[in-house]
Amino acid sequence: MSDDVTQRLTVEGVDPLALAGVNDANLIELTKRMGVRVSLRGDSLTLQGPAAAVERASPVAQAMVDLARMGEELDIHDVERLALEGSSSTLSGEAAQQELKIILPGLRRVIGPKSAGQRDYLQLITQNDIVVGIGPAGTGKTYLAVAAAVDALARKRVRRIVLARPAVEAGESLGFLPGDLHEKVDPYLRPLYDALEDMMPRDRVQKAIESRTIEIAPLAYMRGRTLADAFVILDEAQNATGMQMKMFLTRLGVNSRAVITGDKTQIDLANREDSGLLQIERILPGIDGIGFCYLTETDVVRHRLVRDIIRAYAEDAQG
Repeated sequence: MSDDVTQRLTVEGVDPLALAGVNDANLIELTKRMGVRVSLRGDSLTLQGPAAAVERASPVAQAMVDLARMGEELDIHDVERLALEGSSSTLSGEAAQQELKIILPGLRRVIGPKSAGQRDYLQLITQNDIVVGIGPAGTGKTYLAVAAAVDALARKRVRRIVLARPAVEAGESLGFLPGDLHEKVDPYLRPLYDALEDMMPRDRVQKAIESRTIEIAPLAYMRGRTLADAFVILDEAQNATGMQMKMFLTRLGVNSRAVITGDKTQIDLANREDSGLLQIERILPGIDGIGFCYLTETDVVRHRLVRDIIRAYAEDAQG
């Protein structure tokens, strides 16, 4: 049509397969979502269509290019998420992306934010000594925190990583579980091992654990210690009691930083109001050096259905 416009974005240095997807699935999804014709030729990504549609599609396409340039393998769920975020909150510019890019030692991988919420979360982690990340499953709260910790260790900003979780829902009553202590706590700590092993070669993870450069332990084991020169992560913090949370926060020593992650919809304590996460949400905002980040279903980076399921549960709770 005569009123159609054309815009070209440079994709120099970008892996075409990472950007376009298998059988151009990502470009097809962009076409479907934004109502523009998309073609990838040489070093150019071309958008064609009505001026308003091209204007809406351009920042989404640029965000796709930026992510692919960082080494991310995009899929149609990433395209959908970027399209839903829209031009107002799309990942803006290569410079901002480079700033938040985490290059994993020993692996040819780069980790960066895939949504506006994740970008804000990583930004807060770089700017604050304590960050509280609150949001539903699948938003990358733990994964990005572990990536930031591995990055800090690799850059020698800290000397060790400490990862903690409340071991059992209401009181870490491990005595009722079968096996020795390691076997009892392992199921609760396994997600932290999984995140680490996704970011470091397994033998390096094992050596770091043996040398206590990396420590993964139930929250109760933090009592009475001072954690200096450490990047400390408290995962599943919604199941820490108020007393446990205070104990954890007062462990921080010189040159230490902490990230606390939790999901307020997954509190397993007998009395919901006992949750230390809810308590710090009330009493800590406004303290300089402590940042709060709220992730939502729009930041979910697992399967698209996870976001829809979270939304359905939220609507049911309200209804």
